[in-house]
Amino acid sequence: MPPQHDRPPPPATERPHGGVTATVSAVLWHDRGALAAATVRVVGLSALAGLLMTALIFALSWPLFTRMRNRRAWYHHLEDPYLHDHTALARVALGTLPLYLLLLGIGSAALQTVCSRAAAAGPRPLREDRVRLRALLAVYTLRGLIVWPLPLLAAYLATSLTGDQLDTPEPLERGSLPYHLVAASPAAALFIAVLLRLAFALAPAAAASGLGSRAALRRSWSLTRTRAGATRVLALALPLAALCAAVTRLATQLALPLRPLVRSLLEQATGNFFAAYYAGILAPVIVGILATAATTLPLTCTAFAALHAHLRPARTSPRNPGGTTAASTA
Repeated sequence: MPPQHDRPPPPATERPHGGVTATVSAVLWHDRGALAAATVRVVGLSALAGLLMTALIFALSWPLFTRMRNRRAWYHHLEDPYLHDHTALARVALGTLPLYLLLLGIGSAALQTVCSRAAAAGPRPLREDRVRLRALLAVYTLRGLIVWPLPLLAAYLATSLTGDQLDTPEPLERGSLPYHLVAASPAAALFIAVLLRLAFALAPAAAASGLGSRAALRRSWSLTRTRAGATRVLALALPLAALCAAVTRLATQLALPLRPLVRSLLEQATGNFFAAYYAGILAPVIVGILATAATTLPLTCTAFAALHAHLRPARTSPRNPGGTTAASTA
């Protein structure tokens, strides 16, 4: 019979390994002050940076708004209806979207670092947090490059080949099987992207625990490709996604009175209806995004950090520790 060894007690800085829900509840309650302060700081700075960036983009796009205003006045003079073309503004929005994604990634990485540190209950020097913040940003970048090019490319090709703005070529005549396959390709590509996104859902938590960006992606893939890991990630991701969607919807609806207020104030200040119109559209959306980030990001980051810590021992510990001990003491 192999000799029995007493397990050493866990360090005082580690939390007891319980279920994911119990761990998340304990972290959110025990470190509520630190998490709330970090959330207010990160969301506040992100809101300020986003506001300044939006104001700069509006200032650079002012010639477009001026041209819309002049054309509207000309059509009004001719007593003709004016339907403005927003294609140029759509291109500006697509060109500046990476800046907002970068801002969102920086804020999410900062909160993930704080939440992972709270879930681990271990003090870390500030320099180490900065290193892990860079690793988290690299993880978000690599994950985005892996997940989203396929659905974007499929949507572009489907719009080019089956859109109403051009005559479809003979191989893709309307009603044919190739036409329906190309038209359905964005949905299939989006489904694949969602699966990849779920497979890499634990990568930020893995990077916050000390892994590099590529190692964190491999760790998340290895943890989620099993049936147990995929089931637990899906069981965690679906309620959190539903919560984020519900909070965003509720906050946006509650912020709808800002739309006429911002529109009237900006139109009185600038005299440009179109700039005020688009600013009024953006105001409730920005409030909804900020409210969602402030209320759900700490919970989401802590939950995935706890799930990563819960799944990692099951994948890295030896299957028969007793046999290993006996072999080492034989």
